[in-house]
Amino acid sequence: MSDMKSSKNYSASNPAASRSAPPLDRLSTLLERFHVRASVFHTGPMCGRTRFEARPDRAFLHVLRRGELRIEHRGGPLARRRVVVDEPTLVFYPRAVHHEFVNPPREGADFTCATLHFDGGDRNPIVAALPALVLLPLDAVSGLQPTLELLFAETDRPRCGSRLLADRLFEVVLIQLLRWIVDHPQAAGVSGGLMMGLHHPKLARALVALHAAPQEDWPLARMAQEAGMSRSAFADAFRDATGLTPAAYLTDWRLTLASAQLRAGRPQKLVAAESGFSNGSSLSRAFKQRFGCSPRAWLADEDRRNPTAARRDA
Repeated sequence: MSDMKSSKNYSASNPAASRSAPPLDRLSTLLERFHVRASVFHTGPMCGRTRFEARPDRAFLHVLRRGELRIEHRGGPLARRRVVVDEPTLVFYPRAVHHEFVNPPREGADFTCATLHFDGGDRNPIVAALPALVLLPLDAVSGLQPTLELLFAETDRPRCGSRLLADRLFEVVLIQLLRWIVDHPQAAGVSGGLMMGLHHPKLARALVALHAAPQEDWPLARMAQEAGMSRSAFADAFRDATGLTPAAYLTDWRLTLASAQLRAGRPQKLVAAESGFSNGSSLSRAFKQRFGCSPRAWLADEDRRNPTAARRDA
């Protein structure tokens, strides 16, 4: 950790103080740093076969409102080639996955659908922490129904501003879905990583703190203090939940933030300071260790691979 800012001494806090702390917002900082934008593209029945092509940096959130649906997957990361859904359900693909809906040729099924763009695409920390497909019955999410009623009212009877309002309501639906996943990661198919860390009541406090202030010093003692745990217990629990050591996770988080800021066109020196690296050279060394190239070469490769996403506003 010599490339990071120097550490200070921290002592473990009383675990009882952690238990009496106020409720924790585990998602807002992530969503503020890595935005997501929804765009409604369909509402109403679908009959026959409908294909949704996999395109870089494009996700899908479908709401099956009524009817029965068969989903088919051809290749890609999903082991389940066919899935049958027979109740109102959220069908969420957080990353690019080719999928096809097969509905009865006459009656069909009723949908409201949106594409999602997550800043950073597959490297978005939320996207990276999720399975390729999440299926969730609508009645499983507390508080979702009022949002859906507003969404359906806007999509079923368009009025002035309905398109923009429907897009924003879809983003609310996504936040409610992510909140459910944090609370029920295993039911969503999550077995490790960020979501499991945020699910842990003590680890989440450390994660939220370092997400909010990556530029500060974060030795193991301070992380453990935030969690209200001893250093050894914290390190073991953190590795079990996320699959990474605390130091490795911190470096990953800082590089994730830095790469997003560099894509937005910000100067490397400022990006380094705001992301927790001691200087631009420290950031460059971390990039070479992770990506095998300098930030400049990495950005050039990003521009070649996905020119439409390059230099987005932060």
